[in-house]
Amino acid sequence: MQNIIKIAVVGLGYVGLPLARLFSTKFETIGYDLNQSRVDMLMSGHDATLEVDDALLQEAIHQHGFRCTTDLEQIRECNFYVVAVPTPVDENNRPDLRPLWGASETVGKVISKGDVVVYESTVYPGVTEEECLPVVEKVSGLKFNVDFFAGYSPERINPGDKLHTVEKIKKVTSGSTPEIADLVDDVYNAVLVNGTHKAPSIKVAEASKIIENSQRDVNIAFMNELAKIFNAMGIDTHDAIEAASSKWNFIKLSPGLVGGHCISVDPYYLIQKAQVYGVLPRVMFAARRLNDGMGEYVAQQTIKQMNKKGVLVKDANILILGITFKENCPDIRNTKVVDIYSTLHEYTSNISVYDPWANPLMVKREYGIELSSQDVEQMKGRFDAVILAVAHRQFLDVNVRDFLKDPEHGVVYDVKGVLDRSYIDGRL
Repeated sequence: MQNIIKIAVVGLGYVGLPLARLFSTKFETIGYDLNQSRVDMLMSGHDATLEVDDALLQEAIHQHGFRCTTDLEQIRECNFYVVAVPTPVDENNRPDLRPLWGASETVGKVISKGDVVVYESTVYPGVTEEECLPVVEKVSGLKFNVDFFAGYSPERINPGDKLHTVEKIKKVTSGSTPEIADLVDDVYNAVLVNGTHKAPSIKVAEASKIIENSQRDVNIAFMNELAKIFNAMGIDTHDAIEAASSKWNFIKLSPGLVGGHCISVDPYYLIQKAQVYGVLPRVMFAARRLNDGMGEYVAQQTIKQMNKKGVLVKDANILILGITFKENCPDIRNTKVVDIYSTLHEYTSNISVYDPWANPLMVKREYGIELSSQDVEQMKGRFDAVILAVAHRQFLDVNVRDFLKDPEHGVVYDVKGVLDRSYIDGRL
């Protein structure tokens, strides 16, 4: 195996770019992506996802020689390939492996004898060895574990999180042979502050990632179910959680919308694979159904509050604050706020969505929703109901009731449970 590691990161999204930038501090690193406009923006020193600060990106480019490209030939001389492409589901919630297959073809076109390919994309156990590496073999003409080798190190990027950044995350690593497992572990350890956990096999490493996100999905589903029960009983769910969390071993979570590209997607990969082995994952199925229905539930709860206050729902003016899948982050992937919008749209077309973090063009292209271009002052005194869907910091500095036409009879619904209870009419 080569003594000098030269890294190519395939896929420069929320996962690939931060990792590539970090690798560039210790190794010669090239980022590869199919999107030319994305590459051009990165090479200008700006990351539109806001995952890498411009100063850090520019330092990587100018001081560490990091570069991004759409030219496959520029990564041919690399010997350590890292694949970090999306693993979505289709309209029937079945795993869509096309991005992984495409990335594996890309690697297969440039990989050489002795090289290593490491996958970071979240998958069910077995995908790396059963789905990806055969593609690399076919395209390259090389034999796995004879001519080239592989590893798996599941991504743990948390979009928008400036505390648990990639260099501080403890990473799981693995390799296709004991020697390659050591190599992969050494490469990641060279750039990580908190080190690694070396798994005994690629499949174990794959399974560990699915466990992480499926566990959170199930736990949040339980909280969402409690919210439905307690709302029906007239009990404030957050008060009940605060009381319960006084016990030392209580796991404190909150109810909410479960969107994004991880928790709301990854469990479907294990659900499908489990059924292949004759196991019906009932708990995971139920959690997914419950969490996927929370957007509609929020809309119905808002309508209920409007009816209580005598606010006519038909053709009402409603403001939704936030459309990204989480606070203080521009990521709109698989956001469940659109389910709130769609349910309310059955009653009124007068719905405004305001989000200072989201890209209006991307929202329009992905969901067909026009974001409001008005500022906070222009929106005051215009709406019959306001839903705080995302807890962006900008929304915490205003009195949301100021957006209502009639502050006394209008409705404010707090999805996130972060607003002063004295001026909200309902919350999860």
